[in-house]
Parts: sequence; structure tokens; C-alpha cells
Amino acid sequence: MASTTFSGPVTSTNGFIGTIAGTVTSTTSTSAVLGDIADAVNTAGKALGATLYNTTTKTFYVAQGATAGSTWIDAADGTTTITPA
Repeated sequence: MASTTFSGPVTSTNGFIGTIAGTVTSTTSTSAVLGDIADAVNTAGKALGATLYNTTTKTFYVAQGATAGSTWIDAADGTTTITPA
């Protein structure tokens, strides 16, 4: 699990501007693992809206469903997908 500690102003590409202080934690994975339907990231605890950081693409991906075969979509562009097979 990745962890980043920071404080100060934060601006997102989606328009949020604010101040956050504290630690942000996120589950990490790779594109290859996200595409492996048998991997635990797809078979254990996957839920609609689950979010993780893809260390291959350096972006966050969001699960589009709870099944092992449910697609992951890149939160940065909203169009790039990884479908486990």
C-alpha cells in the first residue's frame, strides 16, 4: 500500500481546490495484475467504485463493478480501460 504525507493547498484536474493535511493511503497494483482475472485484486473484495493506484500508468483506476471480470477505468482520462481476462 502506498502512503504520502503532505499539507498545503491541493488542486485537482477535476476542479477541486482546497487544503488537506494528513496521510493519504491507497492500494497499488500494476496493469498486468489488473488484467489478471484470477488475481486477488479482482477476486477478493472488489466493489463498484473501488479505487487503486496503477504503478504502471501512474494513475488511479476505478472498478466498474464487483465481479472478477468487471472493467477497471483510468480515473484521469475516463476512457482507458483494463478488462480482466
